[in-house]
Amino acid sequence: MDELIASTKQKMLKVIDVLKTDLSTVRTGRAAPSLVENIFIEAYGGTQKFRVVELAHVSSSDPQTLLVTPFDPSIIGEIRKGIQEANVGLNPVIDGQVVRISIPPLSQERREQLIQLVHQKLEGGKIQIRQMRHDAINDVKKLKDSENLSEDNTLHLEKEIQKLTDEFTLEIENLGKKKEEELLAI
Repeated sequence: MDELIASTKQKMLKVIDVLKTDLSTVRTGRAAPSLVENIFIEAYGGTQKFRVVELAHVSSSDPQTLLVTPFDPSIIGEIRKGIQEANVGLNPVIDGQVVRISIPPLSQERREQLIQLVHQKLEGGKIQIRQMRHDAINDVKKLKDSENLSEDNTLHLEKEIQKLTDEFTLEIENLGKKKEEELLAI
């Protein structure tokens, strides 16, 4: 019984981790390395695909500028081209041994579009959490039938699963509020 709760919690934690990663790719008005770290680049003549973070160090020199410093300077052009082709609204420029990316300020209209995108991602996370609750409740019913769980134990497990669901749904809402504040900050 405890294994069921533990495994459900682990699955829900994975949803939160994926959601955090997904939300970090939504651009705010500030330069954040996560905007480009997971963009795939075709390096070394297109023979292999790597994420930017695997090919370079990404940092922000100020709130409006990202610097991408390749570990291998020979692929600086491929990194610039890959970021540009990723269609994330950024214009990378080669500046000596680094790729410099100026982050343009967001218009109010763009901020509202991004907030809608965040809400869609949050709703997707909530749907996954509810699906896991549904699966766990079904597992409890199977346990009840196969192992003759008492009515009290069944209710206890269902309450624990609902408690987990409520906790993770609240965490998703808090992630959304935080991201929305970042998007609205000028």
